[in-house]
Amino acid sequence: MVYVRLEKEWTDGDGVGHSSGDMIDVDAATLAKLQAAGIVGGENPDWPGATGGGRDTTNWPGAT
Repeated sequence: MVYVRLEKEWTDGDGVGHSSGDMIDVDAATLAKLQAAGIVGGENPDWPGATGGGRDTTNWPGAT
C-alpha cells in the first residue's frame, strides 16, 4: 500500500468519494491508474527526501 494525496476528486471501487487533498492508501496498480488519470501527481521536485540534498526543504514535513 502507498499513502498518497489526491490532486482531484476520486471515487474508489467501493463507491466511496474522496476529495481533492485527501490522503489515502492505495495499492500499486491503483496508484498507476490514478497517476495516469492525473488524479495524483508524480514526483515532487521540491521534496528533498530524508537527506535533503541541498534542495528546498519547505515542502517536506519530516525530519532530516
